[in-house]
This record gives sequence, C-alpha cells and structure tokens, in this order.
Amino acid sequence: MSKYRVDFHIHTKFSDGQASPAEIVDAAKALGYHQIAITDHDGIDGLPEALEEGRRVDLTVIPGMELATETASGTELHILGYGMDLADKTLLAAMKELSRRRAARNTKLIAALQEMGYDISEEELRKIQPNDYIGKPVIARALIAKGYASSIPEVFQSKKMLGSETALAIKKEKLSASDAVKLIRESGGLPVLAHPIQAKKIGTPGSREFYQNMEGIVENLVSCGLGGLECFHPDQDEKQSLRFVQMAQKYDLCITRGSDFHGKDFAEAEDTAQIEETKLIGLDVK
Repeated sequence: MSKYRVDFHIHTKFSDGQASPAEIVDAAKALGYHQIAITDHDGIDGLPEALEEGRRVDLTVIPGMELATETASGTELHILGYGMDLADKTLLAAMKELSRRRAARNTKLIAALQEMGYDISEEELRKIQPNDYIGKPVIARALIAKGYASSIPEVFQSKKMLGSETALAIKKEKLSASDAVKLIRESGGLPVLAHPIQAKKIGTPGSREFYQNMEGIVENLVSCGLGGLECFHPDQDEKQSLRFVQMAQKYDLCITRGSDFHGKDFAEAEDTAQIEETKLIGLDVK
C-alpha cells in the first residue's frame, strides 16, 4: 500500500465547513499529508488563503471546488473541479450566479422555518458562518445550537425541519452536470464526479441496476469532458470502491480519494476504504 497521503475533498469556513483554509493546511502538514485539495461548495474564495499557507509550510495544495448539479433526467450529482484558472472570467461569473441562487433559496427556506416556529434569521447564520456562505448544514448547526435538535442527521431527517415537505420543496436552481463539467474544463480544470454512491433514484446503491445506471451517467459525462471519479469516499465501502475503480479504469478516468471533511479538526477526517491494488499518486494539476 502506498504511504502517499492525499485528500482531495475538503470543505472550510468558506462554504459549510468549520475550519479556516489555513487551519486545514497546517493540520494536513502536521499529519503527514503530501497533497490536499480545498473543495468548497460553489465557490473559490477560500483558495488564496489555502494556497498561500501551502507555500508557507511546503505542502502541495490543489485549488478545487464542488458544484451541485443535476442530469437532464433529474439525478442530482456533485462535480468536483481541480486546478482551474482562478482568474477566469467565465468561472468568476458562474460563482457569482451560484451565490445569487443560493441566497434566493435561503431567503425562502429561512422564511419557511420561521413559519414552522423556529427562531432563526439570516443575520444569526452569518455570524455562525461569516464568509457569506449559508448552506443547509449551517442552518442545521444553528437549529442544534438553539436546542431544536441534537444532531445534523436529525435536522435533515425530521419531518418538522429540513426533512419536511415544505423545506424539501424549496430548492436551489442547479447547474446541469454537463455544463458544470464544461465550465471546469473551459477554465483549465479537471472535472471529477464526487461520491457516486450518493446518487439517488437510479436504483438501490450497490445493486446491479445502480451500477448500470451510474455507468450510463459516467459515459455521458465523459463525452462532455469528465476526467475523474471519486472512487474512495467514506460513504463507499471496499466493494463499492473497487467497482468504481474498475469503472474509472474502463473510461480512463483519474481515480481520486477524499474525506469530504466539514469539521473543525482535520485529524478527525473520516477514513476511506483501502484497496491494495490501487496506488494513488495524486493529481497532476497545478
């Protein structure tokens, strides 16, 4: 097994994580990582800090992001991007538009929660997450802090909170998966399909139907420029990871590993499956 340590899926306070980019970089360096990628949701604002700290401590930090998308048939997918030109005008315009869409969704969602009787406001949420990003996990943490729930899963699953029909009906307008792949490619980056096991409405995860449908999705996205598959993720067990490795190899895709970390202490990042047949050597992007 390679001892080359990588994590290409990490969130910070610039989206719905709880640590600063510099804190993540410092922790990764202390833990012996060789490469990491900061992949905040729908934004790149935390990357300058991460890249600067990476240079300071001599750790390779790959600029990244994670885009929420959906296919033409309505399957929700997340697309990771790596190595984009952060000054690309089309990319910057897309980030601004995604921020506008999120803000519109949040206004409706917070109003709905207030109607349900929850004492919560956008002003309070901005104090919790000061970098102008309010995602559902941020709202969940606020509800927990006020004693309405005891855990994030409870908030998302409760029919009286974010799992209610009213809340679920309030959605952010998403990019199409193909457009997201093209956006990343056109800004000089490598697009990678994140945590494929999380895809819904294509069959029971791990079933023959699921893998057949997922392969159809991958094949279609490859035709649009998809360059990689996140084969190793905490939600994917060893058997599932191996199936995704085989799928990636079939379509000549880069194989990536990521913890999808959102917490305060990077030492607590979840492990992924370990498969000896697969040697990860990192992403060849700048």
